[in-house]
Amino acid sequence: MLLVVAALAVLIAARQSAGPSQAAYLAKNPELDPGSALSMRPAPGFTLTDEAGRPVSLSQFHGRVVLLAFNDALCTTISPLTTAAMLDAKRALGAAGSQVQLLGVDANPDATSVADVRSYTEVHGMLGAWHFLTGPRRELARIWHAYGIEDEIVAGQIDHTPALFVIDPQGRLRRVYLTQQSYAAVPQLGEELAREAAGLLRRRPVAAAEVSYAPISGIGPAQAATLPRAGGGRVRIGPGSPRLFVFFATWDRQLAPLGRELVGLNGYARMAARERLPGVSAIDEGSVEPSPATLPAFLRTLSGPLAYPVAIDSSGRVADGYEVQGEPWFVLVSAAGRIAWYDSSGWPTVTGLVRQVRAALARAPAAPTGARRVLAALAGSPARLAAIHVQSSQLLGGAAALRSRLRTLRGYPIVLNAWASWCPACKAEFGLLASAAARYGRRVAFLGVDTQDTSPQDALAFLRGHFVSYPSYQVPSEASLQAIWPPGINGLPDTLFIDPGGHVAHVHIGEYASQGSLDADVQAYALDG
Repeated sequence: MLLVVAALAVLIAARQSAGPSQAAYLAKNPELDPGSALSMRPAPGFTLTDEAGRPVSLSQFHGRVVLLAFNDALCTTISPLTTAAMLDAKRALGAAGSQVQLLGVDANPDATSVADVRSYTEVHGMLGAWHFLTGPRRELARIWHAYGIEDEIVAGQIDHTPALFVIDPQGRLRRVYLTQQSYAAVPQLGEELAREAAGLLRRRPVAAAEVSYAPISGIGPAQAATLPRAGGGRVRIGPGSPRLFVFFATWDRQLAPLGRELVGLNGYARMAARERLPGVSAIDEGSVEPSPATLPAFLRTLSGPLAYPVAIDSSGRVADGYEVQGEPWFVLVSAAGRIAWYDSSGWPTVTGLVRQVRAALARAPAAPTGARRVLAALAGSPARLAAIHVQSSQLLGGAAALRSRLRTLRGYPIVLNAWASWCPACKAEFGLLASAAARYGRRVAFLGVDTQDTSPQDALAFLRGHFVSYPSYQVPSEASLQAIWPPGINGLPDTLFIDPGGHVAHVHIGEYASQGSLDADVQAYALDG
């Protein structure tokens, strides 16, 4: 499931400003949404059917604080994080948790049966802990609209606003939270929800405070670390030799025969040993498992032993550091501790996995560093591409000039990146684009589009500190970009892939989180795989 944080237009239009402490939380931790205060209008009512087939109305929980989440019944990305945070919140309230009701409303228009919401409830250990509600699609759509939830299908996957509403005992909307894609931040969100709920209860109970709101750094592949191993012992991760990791959670079994797939990876482990391919390790997302006992119980059901280690990421920091955004998540890490390839499309066959790993290893040369070395490596490029390299890190003018440049590049694939000097995500990914342009610049035309900057001086200062082997065009307004960027800018950064015929092949919305993900898109959409 992809995530689109759509505007909650119906509700946020009337929201109140957050308090200073909330603003401080957000400033310190970008992975924790401090929530947005709402207008205290009555929460839109509904009656739906829960996981046991019983009718449930919002009104029957008058007098309790309600935590209401919109969850995809088949989700393996953000919804499980929301669910885990809701449980954490109720536990943090202790006895006062009995005055808090957890509700979920199905946000997947293609999975609206009672069986769907019951399956999700069972695998996430939520039986008896909440009501997960569904109903006819038309009625669900009415409720989504009433709460400002956007829901659509993109590339065969469900996109929906990952919203969780806090409703006070009088049935009024008090706050909305948008769950972030961070495993490590789940306990922080749970504690924030508990604190908010406690403030709405009559006796003002004190929620247990076990975590800090400070940012939690991920443990990335360039860092050496050890994790507990299922069954005892430790598993070392980090740089030193290439390694294939598969991140999973036991609730993946809702959508796939998880036990069979894990045992099937024994075939890859044997082939890797025989053909000197990177070995494989599995990492269970213990931070969002229903309980510490869930993984051991599941492993006992397997049809045979596993020929590779299963580590436990009990903090979520490894998942965040390895840029995991769903389950299962395959990540190939180079000997230097860089992500060389990832795949989130499901469980591949052993043959397919071997093919992907070999291809990723073959296209992972060391990137040249430094402007002189990069330009030296690109010397001798075809004339139209060499003309781009001559203008490295320059700021050129206007939409008309960019349109003309695109016409002259017809016949070459183009990667067009929209950025602004004030955009932190743009800064974070610029080095990835620099590396890709240095390695693929003999066959692919890379160009930048500086937009929404207040002055050319800001953009020029940015480029002086962020060398790339291609120029950028300053197009201040989105209106001027419409003819160039047919899908429209979805926020910054955005990256557009144009095929040699001048047609849009792909749009990547948001920041590229790793070199492997950008390289994979260049291969797929600029170089035809």
